[in-house]
Amino acid sequence: MRAVLLDAEPRRLRVVGDWPEPEPRTGEVLVQVRGVGICGSDLALFTDQRQPPEFPWLVGHETFGEVIATGAGVDRHRTGQRVVIEPNIPCLACGACRSGRTSRCPRRRSLGFTEPGTLAERIAVPARFTWALPDSWADTDAVCAEPLIVARAAIRRVAGTRVFDDSTLVVGTGSQGALLCVALAGHGITPAVLEPHPGRRELAVRLGARPVLPNETGFALTFETSGTGPGLREAVSRTAAGGLVVLIGQSGQPVPLDTRTVVQRQLTLAGSLIYDHPEDFAAAVGSGKPGAGRVLAACYPMEEAEAAFRAARDVPGKTWIRVGSGG
Repeated sequence: MRAVLLDAEPRRLRVVGDWPEPEPRTGEVLVQVRGVGICGSDLALFTDQRQPPEFPWLVGHETFGEVIATGAGVDRHRTGQRVVIEPNIPCLACGACRSGRTSRCPRRRSLGFTEPGTLAERIAVPARFTWALPDSWADTDAVCAEPLIVARAAIRRVAGTRVFDDSTLVVGTGSQGALLCVALAGHGITPAVLEPHPGRRELAVRLGARPVLPNETGFALTFETSGTGPGLREAVSRTAAGGLVVLIGQSGQPVPLDTRTVVQRQLTLAGSLIYDHPEDFAAAVGSGKPGAGRVLAACYPMEEAEAAFRAARDVPGKTWIRVGSGG
């Protein structure tokens, strides 16, 4: 079976043809993978900014495919379902999980990061973390499902806390910021976007956003998706007094923060990490046609996975890898 592995020295991706065939255990399904998206977390592994548990390492986590077999205890009627995989697997037993905040689970397993990933022809995964997709979801929507749900979860977490309207700013419109624009447009909101890359800025506008004006400030709600120091400074400086800054982008590097602005304007800074099981995936797959596939800009075959990873950071939009005949 073919799979894409990350090597340590030199840091590179290679396609192997002899990866072990998985067997679904009790409670698992066997999925024929059709497509895998590339995100910033994957690129951090590829560029040595993040370390996997071991090498060689099976990469990938944003995945859709088709159930082709079931393990013991799983309804056999699931065979043939087109599914998207929820790659963050909480323990479901700790206090955080019991309270519904599975994103805080201290024992959470993450496919592609703490557990081998999904960029292989077939994978075995827990059945309760695979979600059947309605026919209205195109394959291009399916490959964007997981990061779209990250965006939707961030919106859900703030929607009930304040007035939610066009006084919204998105800082950074890489693939996560672009999908946030899709999700906000689904709520009837036209966000302003701050993005130095002209191609990404133009994509955000096509997705329903508008460019921020040069000196525009006073946003009640700001989403920071870039994870950079300059992005955080802009987010804080452009948010209105009493406003909320939601941090989605992450960086392992310290970033400067003007605490006087935060205090004087009485801003609230909040982090939003992934999503909570099962509500966020359940809500998303039941929401009808998402249109998330509009953020896709490049598609590569599995054999060109390394080229896909090398090009992804510069592409205005999202890059994905087609596996087998799907997509």
